Amino acid sequence: MEGSSAGRAVLAEAATTLEGKGKSKSKSKSSSFPKTTSKSVAYWLLGSAASVFGIVVFGGLTRLTESGLSITEWRPVTGSLWPMNDAEWASEFNKYRASPEFSQLNSSMDLADFKQIYFMEWAHRLWGRVIGVTMLLPTAYFIARRRVTPSMAAKLVGICGMIGFQGVIGWWMVKSGLKDDLFEPGSHPRVSQYRLTAHLGTAFAVYCSMVLTGLSILKEHRMLADPTKAAETIKALQHPALRVFRGSVTGLALLVFTTAMSGALVAGLDAGLIYNEFPWMGLGLTPPKKELFDPFYSHVPDQSDLWWRNMLENPSLVQLDHRLLATTTFTAIMTLFAYTRFSKRVRTTLPKDAHKGVQGMVHLVSLQVTLGISTLIYMVPTWLASAHQAGALALLTGAVVLFSRISMPRRAILRQIMKPPAPRTSTGPHITSRMEAAKVTEKSL
Repeated sequence: MEGSSAGRAVLAEAATTLEGKGKSKSKSKSSSFPKTTSKSVAYWLLGSAASVFGIVVFGGLTRLTESGLSITEWRPVTGSLWPMNDAEWASEFNKYRASPEFSQLNSSMDLADFKQIYFMEWAHRLWGRVIGVTMLLPTAYFIARRRVTPSMAAKLVGICGMIGFQGVIGWWMVKSGLKDDLFEPGSHPRVSQYRLTAHLGTAFAVYCSMVLTGLSILKEHRMLADPTKAAETIKALQHPALRVFRGSVTGLALLVFTTAMSGALVAGLDAGLIYNEFPWMGLGLTPPKKELFDPFYSHVPDQSDLWWRNMLENPSLVQLDHRLLATTTFTAIMTLFAYTRFSKRVRTTLPKDAHKGVQGMVHLVSLQVTLGISTLIYMVPTWLASAHQAGALALLTGAVVLFSRISMPRRAILRQIMKPPAPRTSTGPHITSRMEAAKVTEKSL
Protein backbone atom coordinates (compact mmCIF):
# COMPACT_ATOMS: atom_id res chain seq x y z
CA MET A 1 0.00 0.00 0.00
CA GLU A 2 2.81 2.36 0.85
CA GLY A 3 4.47 1.62 -2.54
CA SER A 4 1.16 2.19 -4.30
CA SER A 5 0.73 5.51 -2.52
CA ALA A 6 4.28 6.47 -3.45
CA GLY A 7 3.59 5.62 -7.10
CA ARG A 8 0.43 7.70 -7.12
CA ALA A 9 2.32 10.57 -5.54
CA VAL A 10 4.97 10.43 -8.25
CA LEU A 11 2.27 10.36 -10.94
CA ALA A 12 0.49 13.32 -9.39
CA GLU A 13 3.73 15.26 -9.10
CA ALA A 14 4.64 14.55 -12.71
CA ALA A 15 1.19 15.52 -13.97
CA THR A 16 1.28 18.75 -11.97
CA THR A 17 4.72 19.58 -13.34
CA LEU A 18 3.62 18.98 -16.94
CA GLU A 19 0.47 21.04 -16.44
CA GLY A 20 2.48 23.88 -14.92
CA LYS A 21 4.94 23.84 -17.80
CA GLY A 22 2.09 23.84 -20.30
CA LYS A 23 0.46 26.84 -18.65
CA SER A 24 3.78 28.67 -18.42
CA LYS A 25 4.48 28.02 -22.10
CA SER A 26 0.98 29.13 -23.10
CA LYS A 27 1.26 32.29 -21.02
CA SER A 28 4.69 33.09 -22.46
CA LYS A 29 3.41 32.52 -25.97
CA SER A 30 0.43 34.82 -25.51
CA SER A 31 2.47 37.66 -23.98
CA SER A 32 5.41 37.69 -26.42
CA PHE A 33 5.66 39.17 -29.91
CA PRO A 34 5.66 36.76 -32.88
CA LYS A 35 8.62 36.16 -35.16
CA THR A 36 6.61 37.14 -38.24
CA THR A 37 3.93 39.78 -38.72
CA SER A 38 0.40 38.71 -39.60
CA LYS A 39 -0.60 38.93 -43.27
CA SER A 40 -3.68 40.93 -42.27
CA VAL A 41 -1.33 43.77 -41.30
CA ALA A 42 0.09 43.77 -44.83
CA TYR A 43 -3.34 43.94 -46.46
CA TRP A 44 -4.35 46.77 -44.12
CA LEU A 45 -1.17 48.72 -44.93
CA LEU A 46 -1.64 48.34 -48.67
CA GLY A 47 -5.26 49.43 -48.36
CA SER A 48 -4.16 52.47 -46.36
CA ALA A 49 -1.56 53.23 -49.02
CA ALA A 50 -4.29 53.21 -51.67
CA SER A 51 -6.19 55.76 -49.58
CA VAL A 52 -3.07 57.94 -49.32
CA PHE A 53 -2.65 57.72 -53.10
CA GLY A 54 -6.21 58.94 -53.47
CA ILE A 55 -5.82 61.87 -51.10
CA VAL A 56 -2.63 62.97 -52.88
CA VAL A 57 -4.52 63.16 -56.17
CA PHE A 58 -7.50 64.86 -54.52
CA GLY A 59 -5.17 67.32 -52.82
CA GLY A 60 -3.78 68.23 -56.22
CA LEU A 61 -7.29 68.86 -57.49
CA THR A 62 -7.98 71.02 -54.45
CA ARG A 63 -4.97 73.17 -55.31
CA LEU A 64 -5.74 73.29 -59.04
CA THR A 65 -9.31 74.48 -58.39
CA GLU A 66 -7.92 77.09 -55.95
CA SER A 67 -9.99 75.67 -53.11
CA GLY A 68 -7.19 75.14 -50.61
CA LEU A 69 -7.43 78.58 -48.97
CA SER A 70 -11.20 78.54 -48.49
CA ILE A 71 -11.00 77.37 -44.86
CA THR A 72 -8.97 79.90 -42.91
CA GLU A 73 -8.79 78.07 -39.58
CA TRP A 74 -7.37 74.77 -38.39
CA ARG A 75 -9.66 72.90 -36.02
CA PRO A 76 -8.54 69.26 -35.92
CA VAL A 77 -11.65 68.03 -34.05
CA THR A 78 -14.52 70.49 -34.48
CA GLY A 79 -13.51 71.14 -38.08
CA SER A 80 -14.75 67.67 -39.01
CA LEU A 81 -18.26 69.10 -39.44
CA TRP A 82 -19.27 71.55 -42.13
CA PRO A 83 -21.38 74.65 -41.31
CA MET A 84 -24.85 73.49 -40.29
CA ASN A 85 -26.92 76.65 -40.76
CA ASP A 86 -26.97 79.98 -42.56
CA ALA A 87 -25.31 81.80 -39.68
CA GLU A 88 -22.35 79.42 -39.66
CA TRP A 89 -22.02 79.64 -43.44
CA ALA A 90 -22.06 83.44 -43.24
CA SER A 91 -19.36 83.33 -40.56
CA GLU A 92 -17.10 81.09 -42.67
CA PHE A 93 -17.66 83.25 -45.74
CA ASN A 94 -16.79 86.42 -43.83
CA LYS A 95 -13.52 84.85 -42.70
CA TYR A 96 -12.66 83.99 -46.29
CA ARG A 97 -13.59 87.50 -47.46
CA ALA A 98 -10.88 88.83 -45.15
CA SER A 99 -8.21 86.76 -46.93
CA PRO A 100 -5.90 88.07 -49.68
CA GLU A 101 -7.24 85.49 -52.14
CA PHE A 102 -10.76 86.88 -51.94
CA SER A 103 -9.76 90.53 -52.21
CA GLN A 104 -7.38 90.00 -55.13
CA LEU A 105 -8.95 87.12 -57.06
CA ASN A 106 -12.49 86.31 -55.97
CA SER A 107 -14.02 89.62 -54.92
CA SER A 108 -17.12 88.87 -57.02
CA MET A 109 -17.66 85.44 -55.45
CA ASP A 110 -21.02 84.85 -53.77
CA LEU A 111 -21.95 82.35 -51.05
CA ALA A 112 -22.98 79.63 -53.52
CA ASP A 113 -19.59 79.75 -55.25
CA PHE A 114 -17.84 79.79 -51.89
CA LYS A 115 -19.60 76.60 -50.83
CA GLN A 116 -18.15 74.76 -53.83
CA ILE A 117 -14.53 75.51 -52.98
CA TYR A 118 -15.23 75.11 -49.26
CA PHE A 119 -16.48 71.55 -49.67
CA MET A 120 -13.40 70.64 -51.74
CA GLU A 121 -11.05 71.70 -48.95
CA TRP A 122 -13.33 70.30 -46.23
CA ALA A 123 -13.43 66.88 -47.93
CA HIS A 124 -9.64 66.93 -48.31
CA ARG A 125 -9.14 67.63 -44.61
CA LEU A 126 -11.76 65.07 -43.56
CA TRP A 127 -10.08 62.42 -45.70
CA GLY A 128 -6.81 63.16 -43.93
CA ARG A 129 -8.48 62.71 -40.54
CA VAL A 130 -9.95 59.38 -41.65
CA ILE A 131 -6.52 58.17 -42.74
CA GLY A 132 -5.10 59.16 -39.37
CA VAL A 133 -7.79 57.35 -37.37
CA THR A 134 -7.74 54.23 -39.55
CA MET A 135 -3.98 54.07 -39.07
CA LEU A 136 -3.78 54.82 -35.36
CA LEU A 137 -6.51 52.52 -34.05
CA PRO A 138 -5.48 49.38 -36.00
CA THR A 139 -1.86 50.01 -35.02
CA ALA A 140 -2.83 49.96 -31.35
CA TYR A 141 -4.92 46.82 -31.90
CA PHE A 142 -2.25 44.86 -33.76
CA ILE A 143 0.39 45.72 -31.17
CA ALA A 144 -1.90 44.90 -28.23
CA ARG A 145 -2.90 41.56 -29.77
CA ARG A 146 0.71 40.70 -30.65
CA ARG A 147 0.10 40.42 -34.38
CA VAL A 148 3.36 42.18 -35.28
CA THR A 149 7.05 41.77 -34.56
CA PRO A 150 8.74 44.33 -32.28
CA SER A 151 10.48 45.99 -35.23
CA MET A 152 7.21 46.14 -37.16
CA ALA A 153 5.48 47.71 -34.16
CA ALA A 154 8.10 50.46 -34.19
CA LYS A 155 7.59 51.00 -37.93
CA LEU A 156 3.82 51.32 -37.53
CA VAL A 157 4.20 53.83 -34.72
CA GLY A 158 6.63 55.77 -36.92
CA ILE A 159 4.13 55.88 -39.79
CA CYS A 160 1.45 57.13 -37.39
CA GLY A 161 3.83 59.87 -36.30
CA MET A 162 4.48 60.88 -39.90
CA ILE A 163 0.74 61.13 -40.58
CA GLY A 164 0.29 63.43 -37.59
CA PHE A 165 3.25 65.51 -38.74
CA GLN A 166 1.72 65.66 -42.21
CA GLY A 167 -1.41 67.28 -40.79
CA VAL A 168 0.67 69.95 -39.07
CA ILE A 169 2.60 70.64 -42.28
CA GLY A 170 -0.68 70.91 -44.19
CA TRP A 171 -1.93 73.73 -41.99
CA TRP A 172 1.53 75.35 -41.99
CA MET A 173 1.30 75.36 -45.79
CA VAL A 174 -2.23 76.80 -45.92
CA LYS A 175 -1.28 79.48 -43.41
CA SER A 176 1.39 80.77 -45.79
CA GLY A 177 -1.32 81.75 -48.29
CA LEU A 178 -3.43 83.69 -45.81
CA LYS A 179 -0.99 86.52 -45.09
CA ASP A 180 0.21 89.26 -47.44
CA ASP A 181 3.67 89.34 -45.87
CA LEU A 182 4.48 85.83 -47.12
CA PHE A 183 4.33 86.74 -50.82
CA GLU A 184 4.91 89.84 -52.91
CA PRO A 185 2.27 92.55 -52.28
CA GLY A 186 -0.25 92.62 -55.10
CA SER A 187 0.91 89.31 -56.56
CA HIS A 188 -1.20 86.19 -57.05
CA PRO A 189 -2.01 84.84 -53.56
CA ARG A 190 -0.48 81.38 -53.22
CA VAL A 191 0.97 79.11 -50.60
CA SER A 192 4.72 78.93 -50.18
CA GLN A 193 6.27 76.60 -52.74
CA TYR A 194 8.65 75.39 -50.03
CA ARG A 195 5.80 74.39 -47.74
CA LEU A 196 3.85 72.86 -50.61
CA THR A 197 6.87 70.71 -51.47
CA ALA A 198 7.29 69.68 -47.84
CA HIS A 199 3.60 68.75 -47.65
CA LEU A 200 3.76 66.66 -50.81
CA GLY A 201 7.09 65.11 -49.87
CA THR A 202 5.77 63.94 -46.51
CA ALA A 203 2.71 62.43 -48.18
CA PHE A 204 4.96 60.56 -50.61
CA ALA A 205 7.11 59.33 -47.71
CA VAL A 206 4.07 58.05 -45.81
CA TYR A 207 2.79 56.30 -48.93
CA CYS A 208 6.12 54.65 -49.74
CA SER A 209 6.53 53.49 -46.14
CA MET A 210 3.13 51.81 -46.22
CA VAL A 211 3.72 50.12 -49.57
CA LEU A 212 7.23 48.91 -48.79
CA THR A 213 6.27 47.64 -45.33
CA GLY A 214 3.19 45.82 -46.60
CA LEU A 215 5.08 44.19 -49.46
CA SER A 216 7.89 43.07 -47.15
CA ILE A 217 5.40 41.26 -44.90
CA LEU A 218 3.83 39.40 -47.82
CA LYS A 219 7.27 38.54 -49.18
CA GLU A 220 8.29 36.98 -45.87
CA HIS A 221 5.17 34.83 -45.78
CA ARG A 222 5.74 33.63 -49.35
CA MET A 223 9.31 32.67 -48.50
CA LEU A 224 8.36 30.81 -45.35
CA ALA A 225 5.60 28.95 -47.21
CA ASP A 226 8.12 27.56 -49.74
CA PRO A 227 11.61 27.54 -48.17
CA THR A 228 13.18 25.65 -51.07
CA LYS A 229 12.14 28.20 -53.66
CA ALA A 230 12.96 31.01 -51.24
CA ALA A 231 16.49 29.66 -50.79
CA GLU A 232 17.00 29.72 -54.56
CA THR A 233 15.73 33.30 -54.75
CA ILE A 234 17.99 34.43 -51.92
CA LYS A 235 20.98 32.75 -53.53
CA ALA A 236 20.25 34.62 -56.76
CA LEU A 237 19.86 37.94 -54.95
CA GLN A 238 23.22 37.42 -53.25
CA HIS A 239 24.95 37.15 -56.62
CA PRO A 240 27.62 39.86 -57.05
CA ALA A 241 26.11 40.87 -60.39
CA LEU A 242 23.00 42.17 -58.64
CA ARG A 243 24.79 44.42 -56.17
CA VAL A 244 25.22 47.16 -58.75
CA PHE A 245 21.66 46.62 -59.93
CA ARG A 246 20.28 46.90 -56.40
CA GLY A 247 22.18 50.12 -55.80
CA SER A 248 20.96 51.47 -59.13
CA VAL A 249 17.34 50.82 -58.21
CA THR A 250 17.81 52.64 -54.90
CA GLY A 251 19.32 55.62 -56.67
CA LEU A 252 16.56 55.52 -59.26
CA ALA A 253 13.86 55.66 -56.58
CA LEU A 254 15.56 58.72 -55.06
CA LEU A 255 15.77 60.33 -58.50
CA VAL A 256 12.06 59.79 -59.13
CA PHE A 257 11.27 61.30 -55.73
CA THR A 258 13.50 64.32 -56.39
CA THR A 259 11.90 64.89 -59.79
CA ALA A 260 8.45 64.79 -58.20
CA MET A 261 9.52 67.34 -55.60
CA SER A 262 10.83 69.64 -58.33
CA GLY A 263 7.38 69.30 -59.88
CA ALA A 264 5.91 70.55 -56.61
CA LEU A 265 8.08 73.66 -56.91
CA VAL A 266 6.79 74.13 -60.47
CA ALA A 267 3.21 73.86 -59.19
CA GLY A 268 3.81 76.21 -56.28
CA LEU A 269 5.24 78.91 -58.55
CA ASP A 270 2.77 78.32 -61.42
CA ALA A 271 5.89 77.79 -63.52
CA GLY A 272 3.98 75.51 -65.87
CA LEU A 273 2.17 78.53 -67.31
CA ILE A 274 5.29 79.84 -69.05
CA TYR A 275 7.26 78.36 -71.96
CA ASN A 276 4.39 76.13 -73.04
CA GLU A 277 6.40 74.29 -75.66
CA PHE A 278 8.75 71.34 -75.75
CA PRO A 279 11.67 70.81 -76.08
CA TRP A 280 12.22 74.51 -76.74
CA MET A 281 12.05 77.29 -74.18
CA GLY A 282 11.67 80.40 -76.26
CA LEU A 283 14.35 80.68 -78.94
CA GLY A 284 16.49 77.83 -77.65
CA LEU A 285 16.60 74.78 -75.44
CA THR A 286 17.08 77.06 -72.43
CA PRO A 287 16.12 80.67 -71.66
CA PRO A 288 18.85 83.34 -71.63
CA LYS A 289 21.30 83.15 -68.73
CA LYS A 290 20.25 86.57 -67.46
CA GLU A 291 16.70 85.31 -67.10
CA LEU A 292 17.75 82.11 -65.37
CA PHE A 293 19.92 83.88 -62.80
CA ASP A 294 18.05 87.10 -62.26
CA PRO A 295 19.38 89.35 -59.44
CA PHE A 296 15.75 90.19 -58.64
CA TYR A 297 15.46 86.96 -56.64
CA SER A 298 18.54 87.61 -54.52
CA HIS A 299 17.79 88.75 -50.96
CA VAL A 300 21.25 89.92 -49.87
CA PRO A 301 23.35 92.85 -51.13
CA ASP A 302 26.34 90.73 -52.17
CA GLN A 303 24.04 88.34 -54.09
CA SER A 304 25.65 85.31 -52.50
CA ASP A 305 22.27 83.56 -52.64
CA LEU A 306 21.79 84.25 -56.35
CA TRP A 307 22.17 80.65 -57.51
CA TRP A 308 20.06 78.78 -55.01
CA ARG A 309 17.37 81.47 -54.80
CA ASN A 310 16.87 81.34 -58.55
CA MET A 311 16.86 77.53 -58.53
CA LEU A 312 14.02 77.51 -56.01
CA GLU A 313 12.13 80.75 -56.69
CA ASN A 314 12.67 81.75 -60.33
CA PRO A 315 9.85 80.12 -62.38
CA SER A 316 12.00 79.93 -65.52
CA LEU A 317 14.88 78.11 -63.85
CA VAL A 318 12.54 75.94 -61.76
CA GLN A 319 10.81 74.73 -64.92
CA LEU A 320 14.16 74.09 -66.61
CA ASP A 321 15.34 72.10 -63.58
CA HIS A 322 12.21 69.99 -63.72
CA ARG A 323 12.71 69.33 -67.42
CA LEU A 324 16.30 68.26 -66.84
CA LEU A 325 15.40 66.00 -63.91
CA ALA A 326 12.52 64.43 -65.83
CA THR A 327 14.76 63.78 -68.84
CA THR A 328 17.41 62.29 -66.56
CA THR A 329 14.83 60.03 -64.91
CA PHE A 330 13.56 58.81 -68.28
CA THR A 331 17.10 58.14 -69.49
CA ALA A 332 18.06 56.35 -66.28
CA ILE A 333 15.09 53.99 -66.45
CA MET A 334 15.73 53.18 -70.08
CA THR A 335 19.39 52.57 -69.27
CA LEU A 336 18.44 50.23 -66.44
CA PHE A 337 16.12 48.36 -68.79
CA ALA A 338 18.92 48.00 -71.35
CA TYR A 339 21.25 46.81 -68.60
CA THR A 340 18.88 43.99 -67.70
CA ARG A 341 18.59 43.04 -71.37
CA PHE A 342 22.17 43.19 -72.58
CA SER A 343 24.11 42.18 -69.48
CA LYS A 344 24.13 38.39 -69.59
CA ARG A 345 24.95 37.97 -65.90
CA VAL A 346 22.12 40.25 -64.82
CA ARG A 347 19.66 38.85 -67.35
CA THR A 348 20.21 35.26 -66.21
CA THR A 349 20.44 36.02 -62.49
CA LEU A 350 17.70 38.58 -61.95
CA PRO A 351 14.44 37.00 -60.68
CA LYS A 352 11.53 36.90 -63.08
CA ASP A 353 9.35 39.24 -61.03
CA ALA A 354 12.18 41.81 -60.99
CA HIS A 355 12.35 41.68 -64.80
CA LYS A 356 8.63 42.43 -64.87
CA GLY A 357 9.18 45.28 -62.43
CA VAL A 358 11.72 46.93 -64.73
CA GLN A 359 9.37 46.58 -67.69
CA GLY A 360 6.59 48.12 -65.64
CA MET A 361 8.75 51.14 -64.88
CA VAL A 362 9.46 51.60 -68.59
CA HIS A 363 5.73 51.75 -69.29
CA LEU A 364 5.07 54.09 -66.36
CA VAL A 365 7.84 56.55 -67.22
CA SER A 366 6.75 56.63 -70.87
CA LEU A 367 3.21 57.49 -69.79
CA GLN A 368 4.48 60.07 -67.31
CA VAL A 369 6.63 61.85 -69.89
CA THR A 370 3.65 61.99 -72.25
CA LEU A 371 1.45 63.44 -69.51
CA GLY A 372 4.08 65.98 -68.52
CA ILE A 373 4.64 67.31 -72.03
CA SER A 374 0.90 67.40 -72.70
CA THR A 375 0.27 69.30 -69.46
CA LEU A 376 2.86 71.89 -70.45
CA ILE A 377 1.73 72.32 -74.07
CA TYR A 378 -1.95 72.67 -73.17
CA MET A 379 -1.17 75.18 -70.38
CA VAL A 380 -1.94 73.03 -67.36
CA PRO A 381 -5.58 71.96 -67.72
CA THR A 382 -6.89 70.61 -64.43
CA TRP A 383 -7.47 67.02 -65.50
CA LEU A 384 -4.09 66.69 -67.21
CA ALA A 385 -2.20 68.27 -64.33
CA SER A 386 -3.95 65.95 -61.88
CA ALA A 387 -3.13 62.93 -64.03
CA HIS A 388 0.49 64.06 -64.22
CA GLN A 389 0.71 64.22 -60.42
CA ALA A 390 -0.87 60.78 -60.13
CA GLY A 391 1.61 59.51 -62.70
CA ALA A 392 4.52 60.73 -60.57
CA LEU A 393 3.29 58.74 -57.58
CA ALA A 394 2.58 55.72 -59.79
CA LEU A 395 6.14 55.85 -61.13
CA LEU A 396 7.50 56.05 -57.59
CA THR A 397 5.31 53.07 -56.72
CA GLY A 398 6.95 51.12 -59.52
CA ALA A 399 10.38 51.94 -58.12
CA VAL A 400 9.33 50.88 -54.61
CA VAL A 401 7.84 47.61 -55.86
CA LEU A 402 10.99 46.84 -57.84
CA PHE A 403 13.14 47.59 -54.80
CA SER A 404 10.99 45.28 -52.69
CA ARG A 405 11.45 42.44 -55.16
CA ILE A 406 15.25 42.61 -55.16
CA SER A 407 15.80 43.40 -51.48
CA MET A 408 17.00 40.80 -49.01
CA PRO A 409 14.65 39.63 -46.24
CA ARG A 410 15.31 40.21 -42.56
CA ARG A 411 18.09 38.24 -40.87
CA ALA A 412 15.57 36.32 -38.80
CA ILE A 413 13.85 35.13 -41.97
CA LEU A 414 17.19 34.31 -43.58
CA ARG A 415 18.13 32.11 -40.63
CA GLN A 416 14.84 30.24 -40.82
CA ILE A 417 15.16 29.60 -44.55
CA MET A 418 18.87 28.98 -45.07
CA LYS A 419 19.55 26.82 -41.99
CA PRO A 420 18.21 23.26 -41.74
CA PRO A 421 15.57 22.81 -39.04
CA ALA A 422 16.84 21.46 -35.75
CA PRO A 423 15.63 17.95 -34.78
CA ARG A 424 12.66 17.97 -32.48
CA THR A 425 13.13 16.79 -28.92
CA SER A 426 10.40 15.58 -26.65
CA THR A 427 9.25 17.97 -23.96
CA GLY A 428 10.38 17.08 -20.47
CA PRO A 429 11.96 13.62 -21.04
CA HIS A 430 12.82 13.25 -17.35
CA ILE A 431 9.17 13.81 -16.45
CA THR A 432 8.05 11.11 -18.89
CA SER A 433 10.57 8.60 -17.56
CA ARG A 434 9.48 9.29 -14.00
CA MET A 435 5.86 8.68 -14.94
CA GLU A 436 6.73 5.37 -16.63
CA ALA A 437 8.79 4.29 -13.62
CA ALA A 438 5.91 5.14 -11.30
CA LYS A 439 3.50 3.05 -13.38
CA VAL A 440 5.87 0.05 -13.27
CA THR A 441 6.23 0.39 -9.51
CA GLU A 442 2.47 0.57 -9.04
CA LYS A 443 1.89 -2.56 -11.17
CA SER A 444 4.56 -4.54 -9.32
CA LEU A 445 2.90 -3.74 -6.04
